[in-house]
Amino acid sequence: MIYDVIIIGGGPAGLSAAIYASRARLKTLLIEKSGCGGQMAVTDFLENYPGFNGGINGFELAVKLEAQAKDFGAAITYDEVTGLNFAGQTKEVIAVNNKYETKTVIIAAGADVKKLGISGEDGFIGRGISFCATCDAPFFKEKDVLVVGGGDSALQESVYLAKFAKNVTLVHRRKEFRAAKILQERLLSQPNISVIYDSIPEEIIGKDSVESVKLKNVENKQTQIVKVHGVFVFIGGVPNTAFAQGLSLDAAGYIITDENMKTSAEGVFACGDIRKKQLRQVVTAASDGAQAAISAQHYIENH
Repeated sequence: MIYDVIIIGGGPAGLSAAIYASRARLKTLLIEKSGCGGQMAVTDFLENYPGFNGGINGFELAVKLEAQAKDFGAAITYDEVTGLNFAGQTKEVIAVNNKYETKTVIIAAGADVKKLGISGEDGFIGRGISFCATCDAPFFKEKDVLVVGGGDSALQESVYLAKFAKNVTLVHRRKEFRAAKILQERLLSQPNISVIYDSIPEEIIGKDSVESVKLKNVENKQTQIVKVHGVFVFIGGVPNTAFAQGLSLDAAGYIITDENMKTSAEGVFACGDIRKKQLRQVVTAASDGAQAAISAQHYIENH
């Protein structure tokens, strides 16, 4: 079978692309590695996605988007893409369990969480270090936790953690947050959240589990030990572009596209968190996905 479009990734960008592509009566296949929703699915509360006054749970929104894509006729399969061959008129998507042929490809594989890269980190992942507050906050009820980051996710997840933890210490490497002002106000109003500015973690310390974190002030180079039971890391992402060799990437590994989501390869488009862009939010991912699907449609009509 030769598809009109294959979408790699089932986050908000990929699901949006699947909705628009299948609604345009393109033969559409979405390939997802694990479960649809991406990072959105493990987000407890989305308050800035249009149309849901009062907010919506990220997993709930993912379920709605997946059902909508299927209702329009998109097929969804679970497989892990390992490579692309886009040299010919027909593209080949190579995955662990199968090879797929398609006229166009939309890459919406998103980004994985970025690690700290410090001593002790790898040994405590799953034993005190987490990248998902929604998943792991209940394990730290009435305990002390430390959050690393300064963007929207770090502040929003800190507020969520404060519902469970005894104390939340947020560590940010700069003097000011990059997060939205409303999130800053919400964070600073929480009595059990404290902030350490101008600092970075240098080492995770513990035996069987996390016991403390060594912090260094980036201004005066002084260090301090903060005793905590858990560490939550929200410092951005690493784009999942290992399978997309041959495309133009920026220095951080994000796919370079134009405003129509076109990549450097004919008939290959990219959308959502995996592409070079300023704002990475669910709403912008959904917008990217819609544009990518329309661009794929126009490409098919003209070739």
